[in-house]
Order: sequence, then C-alpha cells, then structure tokens
Amino acid sequence: MADPVLASRFRIGDVGAATIAACGLAAADLWELRSGQRQDVAVDIRTAAMAMRSQRYVRIVGKEPIPAWGAVSGFYQSADDRWVQLHCNFPHHRDGAMAVLGCEATRDAFQAAIATWRAAELEDAFAERGLCAAMVRDHGEWAALPQSAAIGSLPLMQIIRIADSDREPMGAGERPLSGIRVLDLTRVLAGPTCARTLAEHGADVMRISVPHLPFSANSVLDTGHGKRNAFIDLRRGDGIATLRELVGGADVFSQAYRPGTLAARGFSPRDLAALRPGIVCVSLCAYGHEGPWRDRRGFDTLVQSATGIANEQGGGGPPRHMPVSQLDYATGFLAAFGAMRALAQRAREGGSYLVRLSLCQTAHWLKNLGRLPASALELPDPGLDDVADLMIESTGPFGRVRHLAPAIEMSQTPPRWVRPVAPLGHHDPVWPET
Repeated sequence: MADPVLASRFRIGDVGAATIAACGLAAADLWELRSGQRQDVAVDIRTAAMAMRSQRYVRIVGKEPIPAWGAVSGFYQSADDRWVQLHCNFPHHRDGAMAVLGCEATRDAFQAAIATWRAAELEDAFAERGLCAAMVRDHGEWAALPQSAAIGSLPLMQIIRIADSDREPMGAGERPLSGIRVLDLTRVLAGPTCARTLAEHGADVMRISVPHLPFSANSVLDTGHGKRNAFIDLRRGDGIATLRELVGGADVFSQAYRPGTLAARGFSPRDLAALRPGIVCVSLCAYGHEGPWRDRRGFDTLVQSATGIANEQGGGGPPRHMPVSQLDYATGFLAAFGAMRALAQRAREGGSYLVRLSLCQTAHWLKNLGRLPASALELPDPGLDDVADLMIESTGPFGRVRHLAPAIEMSQTPPRWVRPVAPLGHHDPVWPET
C-alpha cells in the first residue's frame, strides 16, 4: 500500500516508512559488524503509518482505554480572532493555565478568559511560566520567526563527535544490539520511542523516572516494551550517585530534559563522555537546540500548531492536528537511528558522540516533502478492527496487553521485545551482572 493511508495531505506513511527503515538498516549494519552477515530489511507503508499512532491502539485486555487528552487541552479563539492551542494533559500544566487565565478548568471558562487575550501575548505568557501553548500560524508566519531561521540551516539530525575514546568492536551476540545498555531519561513519546526501538533490536534498556513527576499512562503502555523501569530522584545526592554508577556501565544515554537541567547535576554530554568514554548521548527537544525558543516547552501537537501544520491540516477551516503523532514517533525513530549510527562509528573509529534532534526539525522535513492530493483528507480513520492483523499480545505486570508489533521486517534478526511493559519504578536501578 502506498500513501495516502490516513486522512492527511502530509506524507505520513512515507515519513514513517523512511524513519523505520533507517532504523532497520542501522541495525542491519551493526549485525554485519558483529557477525559478518548481511540481511534483507523491509517495511510496509501501511504498517509504518499505523506505527505513527501506536498509542491509539494499545490496550490492557479487559479494561477500558485510558484517556490520553486532557479535558481543557485543545484549540481556543483569542481576542484578535486567532486560534491558540493549550496543552494541559499534565495536572501542573492545567493548574498553571488556570493561574494565568484566572479561571476554573472548564472549556467554557478557558474560552471566555482566552477571548480577552491576544494570541501571541498569551503564547508568550505561557512560555515565560514554563507552560505549554502555541498560537496557530500558517507556514509563512512560522517561516518569518527567528526560531524558524535558527533551525532552518540545521540538518534533520546532528551526530557530533564530542570526545575521543578507544574503538569498541561489537563482539559476539545473538542480536544487533546484544550487550548494549541504554539509559532512557525521557517522557511521553519521542524519547521513549527511541529507547523502545533500541530494545526491539536487543539492547538492555533501563528507563529512569521519578515518582513525583506526572506521566502519561498510555505512553508508558505504548513505549515501555522491552524496558526495565527504575526510579531515581536527581534532587538527592544519592540519586546522582546512583545515576553516575549506571552511566559507567551504559553505552547510550538518551534524555529530553530542558537544556541545562542535567548539566547542572553533572550530566552534560561532555561530563558523560568523561565519566564513560565512548558513550553515545541522545538529546531531544521540541523547538530545537538553537534559537530563542530552544528552552521553550512543547509537544508534538504544539509544534504542529506553531509551524503551520495544524493550519494546513484544517483545510481552510478551524485548525486540526494530523491523525498521528508524526513528529513524536518519527523523531523517536530517527533518534534510534542516530544512536545506532553512532555506535557503529564507535565500533569502527572510537569516540564519544552526541546525537541531537528536535520535533521542529522533523516538522521542517515533513513539510518539505510535498503534498498528497486533497482527496486524502476524506479517508476513513482506521479503528482497532482495521489493524487487527498488526497487533500482538504480551503478558506482564499490567496483565495482558495488546499492542502493535514492531513494524520493521528483518530476515536474519527479526525485531522483538524480551520484556513486557512494566510500571514505572518496577525494577531496581542496577544493571544485571554479566
């Protein structure tokens, strides 16, 4: 099946297939370094498109689906007749929005309050307080912003050698990433998708989270396959010491904290390279690592709104989001690809590496790939029954979980997860003895 697969003029299936195929090819390269064997790699465009919305299909068997969208998240109209999107899926973002708007958390109250604000001023007010909002722009308005120019000259992804170290050949192993240890300090979708992808090719992944921060239950179910899950509180000295010990035994360190957050605790990329020579650091953010918005919080849908995607998806009417979390998932797969390319470079030449990506850079790439016919907007939305052939079931601490299988096909090392999804904090923060 070719694009269009879903109701959008954007090339959802093509982008999904390209990013997933890139991961498969990178894994195949690592397998060849390890075994000397080449293999066939394939991905189906329909399967790849559904992987861009896998959160919609994950289910605990026998239980109702978990709502993923906050009641007051969404689009509102401002005093200057513009659309503004709020992202209030986490309680502290909702409470912060209530404080700025001075009202209770209902859609009617939010709309009445937002109708007294100019859109750009509200967007800035939210950003100044670390909250999440975006004015809906068209492509031209986004292109005129300094942030667009700041990332416009950047490649889709950067793989930067940040320090020298000895070569680390892949060695023996049954899978492309056997023996590779990954620390996953990310939340929601993009970063967790990166680590989930590394796990499906054999990496030993440990997701690090903290009990005091909110989380999306759906995203844990969707992206937790193949991972250990441990709690570490980096506000405490013993937590920092524990993470330092884990870093010493890790190969990949993936994080999506705001710039400077981990550096203040001694975990900048160069700190990590000194602590563990040869480490591959993956850093993801919303709006880019350069430019005036580099510290701004954001999510997939907000980037769609800010960059013109939601305006175009609306087809001349009110803004709409794509029927997928394309920026999250595609960026996550690209991050996994970048990590594997850096591991291959380490095996061939040595070195520590920094892989940098952002949802905004992925959005620029998507927008530059051309459009599908307008008739694509009329396609039906596939439900659970329509993807039954793509689903598998695993059993673990959550019970029986039905979810999409890995999308890539590999002739010698078919992808699979060896651990079922588990709750956050389910495991101890220690690497197993080898």
